[in-house]
Amino acid sequence: MASRPRMIYRTDPYLEPYRQTIDMRHKRILDTVRWISDGHGSLKRAVNNHLYYGVHREDGEWVMREWAPGATRIYAIGDFNGWKRDENYALKPTGGGNWELRLPSDALRHGDLFKWFVEWPGGGGERIPAYATRCVQDASTKLFSAQIWAPAEQYGWRCRKAVRVSSPLIYEAHIGMSSEAEEVASFNYFTENVLPRVAQLGYNTIQLMALQEHPYYGSFGYQVSNFYALSSRYGTPEEFKRLVDEAHRLGLAVIMDLVHSHAVKNELEGLSRFDGTYTTYFHGGDRGNHPAWDSRCFDYGKSETIHFLLSNCKFWMEEYHLDGFRFDGVTSMLYHNHGLGVDFCGYDNYFSGGVDDDAVVYLALANTLIHQIKPNAITIAEDMSGMAGLAAPIPAGGVGFDYRMSMGVPDMWIKWIKERDDHDWDMGTLWYELTNKRSDEKTISYAECHDQALVGDKTIIFRLIDKEMYYSMDNSSKNVLVDRGVALHKMIRLVTLATAGNGYLNFMGNEFGHPEWIDFPREGNNWSFAHARRLWSISDDENLRYGGLKAFDGAMIQLFRDEHILEQGHWCYCADNSAKVLAFTRGDYLFVFNFHPENSYPDYTFEAPEGEWRVALDSDAGQFGGFSRNDAGVTHHTTKREGKYLLSLYLPSRTALVLRLDRQALSEPV
Repeated sequence: MASRPRMIYRTDPYLEPYRQTIDMRHKRILDTVRWISDGHGSLKRAVNNHLYYGVHREDGEWVMREWAPGATRIYAIGDFNGWKRDENYALKPTGGGNWELRLPSDALRHGDLFKWFVEWPGGGGERIPAYATRCVQDASTKLFSAQIWAPAEQYGWRCRKAVRVSSPLIYEAHIGMSSEAEEVASFNYFTENVLPRVAQLGYNTIQLMALQEHPYYGSFGYQVSNFYALSSRYGTPEEFKRLVDEAHRLGLAVIMDLVHSHAVKNELEGLSRFDGTYTTYFHGGDRGNHPAWDSRCFDYGKSETIHFLLSNCKFWMEEYHLDGFRFDGVTSMLYHNHGLGVDFCGYDNYFSGGVDDDAVVYLALANTLIHQIKPNAITIAEDMSGMAGLAAPIPAGGVGFDYRMSMGVPDMWIKWIKERDDHDWDMGTLWYELTNKRSDEKTISYAECHDQALVGDKTIIFRLIDKEMYYSMDNSSKNVLVDRGVALHKMIRLVTLATAGNGYLNFMGNEFGHPEWIDFPREGNNWSFAHARRLWSISDDENLRYGGLKAFDGAMIQLFRDEHILEQGHWCYCADNSAKVLAFTRGDYLFVFNFHPENSYPDYTFEAPEGEWRVALDSDAGQFGGFSRNDAGVTHHTTKREGKYLLSLYLPSRTALVLRLDRQALSEPV
């Protein structure tokens, strides 16, 4: 029998003053799990709202159900009745705010568009069912409707083999902007053209954004209207299932960017004022409105909201065979002030009256449910506050996420690139900033994600090279600014990955230094798709330097995946600020970086583990767009001097070497 993990205040003495709060929070989580699971045995069996509400076939007839406690009448209107309020299509109250309508099997057809017309005291209006699983937008009116989706032939899953990932190497992607053409790309396009690229690069996990239906394409999917509906702008549910199936065949886990932190304010498409009241699923008054996002804030203490959101997790996993979620906007959920204008500089922030304990409990319930459904599922928290225990196991007093995003790392890179001269990059500070993570919680590190590429910001490559990207990215050009940018782009990614806690993330196209920014079609850019796409061809063009960046990223990712490097601990051997050299080990691998802008060292000597070291990766190699200043075939031997083992290497300026320890040579007799 596995022993219960130690409580987080025993592994972190700084949490001891908050022991009572942690224990009370832990008890409330366990009590709520028991309360919801009562009579069912587990959350997995207890949470099934998606199987009850919405539109379903039951015993040879159609059943429509909705929860709308503020409603006085609800009609089903649609293609099937001329969009009129007909008493034959009126849902009947069944108690507890629930409504139901039963129809014969031939009353509805696959593809029918429909809505509810909800009446309440003093008014009424059209609404899309809260549990609608498919919504489509009218091309002329731009309004959304729910759609009956019951194809004659169900999708037949082909790949039944479970994908297990111990150290996620995540490729963050957006379906719509994945095409090179100026269009909204489809699930089929992504399956046939992008998935092979991701697999070839060596990533083991794909994180898909903007899957939940959202009225405004330019919101990047973060203003969700229909939580159970797969965005129809990319294709059909069957086409998405094919995408997931193919990803699994290629060995890729598929996780979804899940938005449970807020909901769009739109009433015709979303949940706001669903039954004439503002509190169906949300807080009332000012607390129900997000001051920064202009959206609605869920009431995580309300039973119906908890069941709505938990069932949402289960629906996406079971309907589409997803392998987990990256929870968006967790900081906003955790605090009454949504983390706005707060400098999280101490533990008091995490255990004070400013924490929304209802949200903490909900997140713990979600993690419990997800791992009951799929024990090897991946859950990631996007939290910039650093709340202790967020990615600690629930039995240890944590919230249960598998990983947390290391959000300070990309902020550091932006600050250094923007504000510091290359000579001022401090190696000791760099090591500290990249490795300063809670030892009892797993993290996902990244140099940049989609956030850093949005209009108004700049990607790392664009900050490094700027307008010279338009003129000097061909292999024949001689441009020192481009040379610097290409070299640092590789080094920044490698050092971020090599110091990662337990996982790594890259946004689609950034691996090869996708130029410019992301700007979705909007009125301000004349509804242009020019910056809402990916220029894959420039990374395939042998005449351009983007190909070398892509090749390096693939070699780097494959090395870490094949050798399970992130599962090994790290140890710093050298942080020489005057020379700008950083060297550290991770398992049998030695990482050596020379960040100096000008100085190359023909015989740089530093302490290292005893043995023979062979080059596994060289950022300066020709195939990676470098200058091939090192001989990859040379074996490097340590020498013993004054009781220490020393290693001497040729370290060209702005290069990184990864060396592998030859253990066989170490064990052979001299």
